[in-house]
Amino acid sequence: MDIMQDLRTIKDLLASRDLQPKHRFGQNFLHDQNAMRTLLAAATVQPNETILEIGPGTGALTECLLEAGARVVACELDRNLAALLRDRLGKRITLIEGDCLQDKHTLNAAIIEALGETNFRLVANLPYSAATPLLATLLESHPRCTGMVATIQREVADRLAAMPDTSEIGPLTITAQLLATIERVATLKPGCFWPAPDVTSAIIRIVPRVPRPTLPSQLRRIIDQAFQQRRKQLRSSLGADFAFPAGFNTMRRPETLSPQEWVVLASGL
Repeated sequence: MDIMQDLRTIKDLLASRDLQPKHRFGQNFLHDQNAMRTLLAAATVQPNETILEIGPGTGALTECLLEAGARVVACELDRNLAALLRDRLGKRITLIEGDCLQDKHTLNAAIIEALGETNFRLVANLPYSAATPLLATLLESHPRCTGMVATIQREVADRLAAMPDTSEIGPLTITAQLLATIERVATLKPGCFWPAPDVTSAIIRIVPRVPRPTLPSQLRRIIDQAFQQRRKQLRSSLGADFAFPAGFNTMRRPETLSPQEWVVLASGL
């Protein structure tokens, strides 16, 4: 039996609680079942695996994760949807009500407690506003996160997978590619969601490198400093006193460097 929620089911579930999608929470419900199958196929969820889901909404993806045998820790910001999920799924999931992030770089403490000491993966249809800080936080600060498969705004997917000397490359690109491999699985049209967003989305798969690299503490500082003036040459944006490696072309601009070249720059400080 196909347990996937279609658009009619999602609308009926919301109507039963006299609810409408909330723009302030970035609620765009994934209803296209082919897109959902693509997301699940990319995730390859295993029985008894711990899965973190952010923004479960009406539980469309949650139910599929449970059907695959996963242990689901879900975090929902909307208290009305959280109540709906409790009534529908009860103790089948561990539900955290609130923001998934305590601040831009810190995962919600209740999520950390619920995940415990086990490895986990993120599988989610992410609210656009949460995607960038959440993915960066999991990559940089949570080595127990062994992978991520998520729908995000295509623009963010472009930045994650950007190549050197392109306009999309930035600080997120560099740290993400140093810590993981990035794969765009599919591009999703706005009509895959309800209400349809103004932007195109993408399904991405992020696999952290093993062992997880330890990035130099000064790396983020010099990346941010350089990209704040991305049109300037590095000798200008990083300053005359910066210790460039011997033979390095200081006339280069930040978007031309590969992630590995940034590590070389930072390790000399």
